[in-house]
Amino acid sequence: MNAQTTLPAIRRSVTVNVPVEKAFAVFTESFGAWWPRHHINPNGYESAYIEPGAGGRWFERAPDGSECDWGHVLAWEPPHRVLLSWHLNGEYDYDPDPARASEVEVRFTAEGPSTTRVELVHSKLERVVGGAQLGESVGGATGWRWILERYADLVEGRELAPVD
Repeated sequence: MNAQTTLPAIRRSVTVNVPVEKAFAVFTESFGAWWPRHHINPNGYESAYIEPGAGGRWFERAPDGSECDWGHVLAWEPPHRVLLSWHLNGEYDYDPDPARASEVEVRFTAEGPSTTRVELVHSKLERVVGGAQLGESVGGATGWRWILERYADLVEGRELAPVD
């Protein structure tokens, strides 16, 4: 892909019936509770984590304790915004080069005392090796739309369907 080509950002949103502080906290502090069991670690999947604060890690851990990074926290603005680097390429392999990472920005906007709009934008896909393939995947049926539905179920107290 040449430097002149820009791939469209994937934009998804969901409205949840909780205050903005809870929406942000569940997204970031309980990430592994609603994230589907998609993983890159050859040793399996136990949970996924977002470490609080700019510079924090975004990673998964296997049952044996081994970890695989997905990216880093680029901006941490509770309870309104988190910006993450996504270092997974179109094959879902980790690429440590920040110049080849896409970004996932999540904004939390209060629409009332107990309602929050959660907007996710996955951008800079043109920087990724296999970025078009990645965009099709995260923009598809089991991509961000479905993942945000799982998040909404958890944050609003509904039982999550098991996923493996």
